[in-house]
Amino acid sequence: MAKSLDLDLGVLALAHLKNAAGDGRPALLGASVQDLESLAEALGEPRYRGRQLFTAIFNRRIADFAEMTDIPAGLRQTLATACELDRPHATTIVASVDGTRKYRFETPDGVAFESVYIPEVAKERHTHTLCVSSQSGCSLGCRFCFTASIKRYRNLTAAEIVGQVLAVQADVSRPEIDGKITNIVFMGMGEPLLNYDNVVRAAQLLTDPAGLDFSTRRVTISTAGIVPRIYDLGRDLTTQVAISLNASCDETRNRIMPINRKWPLSALIKALREYPLPRRRRFTIEYVMLGNVNDSLRDAEQLVRLLDGIPVKINLLPLNPHSRTEYVPPAPERVTAFQQALRGANVNAILRTPRGQDIAAACGQLGPAASQL
Repeated sequence: MAKSLDLDLGVLALAHLKNAAGDGRPALLGASVQDLESLAEALGEPRYRGRQLFTAIFNRRIADFAEMTDIPAGLRQTLATACELDRPHATTIVASVDGTRKYRFETPDGVAFESVYIPEVAKERHTHTLCVSSQSGCSLGCRFCFTASIKRYRNLTAAEIVGQVLAVQADVSRPEIDGKITNIVFMGMGEPLLNYDNVVRAAQLLTDPAGLDFSTRRVTISTAGIVPRIYDLGRDLTTQVAISLNASCDETRNRIMPINRKWPLSALIKALREYPLPRRRRFTIEYVMLGNVNDSLRDAEQLVRLLDGIPVKINLLPLNPHSRTEYVPPAPERVTAFQQALRGANVNAILRTPRGQDIAAACGQLGPAASQL
């Protein structure tokens, strides 16, 4: 039988797993195999109990200690008292006419954030993406993004990031929806590389073969250009990388993305050229098109020169309008001409169709619920 355990588990070096309630219990949705082995050992159990616990939480996706019947009853009771296994609580779920679903989560300390489930329209492709948040709000201040207009309340923990995946999967797997998450993109609220440790930990849990077992090719971490952390990311993970670029010259990027004043395009492009990109991989370049700002043929030509020699695909995203930006979507003919100019230079440029606009779930629209707190 497991030993009794004080609720303060800091002595177990699990302080990095603190939960949002602030009651000292570690949030096990953010725990690695090594963390759980140490926990089992501290409880007087063999280390393999930690591996059993890890498999139950992440591979079998069990949400209640009582249902982990391969673990002794006494240990289950101790874990239920001393640890937290709660997934984020969705206070609101709204569905778009196109099948997109938006989730508003709220934490015990009153922080709200959103996730978006985007099922593939072409059913034969069976690709269903979950866009997760890494922060509540965002501090970067990009002028075209609703989320950037919201004060950043705090970083999300690894448990809260992984918990979004588990909570949404439990919802969409219901028979009436019959969905399944196949791809995960860190493109929700916040700048992932400003919450580096939690994002890396979450990505490691998502891609662990003994756990959630997503391919690194199906997990994408996006950044607006936190250059030092891009170098770190290349050393720590082999997930896909997306760059929110949105301009082909410093003058324009300084105006619409203040982060460019700290790390200009020269530094960002240098980081991409030096990145240890796995074989047969490409960077995803996100390019939000703003009417008469970054959508000219000259912009397209500059973009081709800027990215010359870097393996990329470019997602063209006409601005999704909202109430907190001065910018407007580009004219359709300018979008078409821009895409044709890129393709004429042998650049893979994909025009992305907005999803979930009717529920404010499209790119750059997340956060109305959080802003009301």
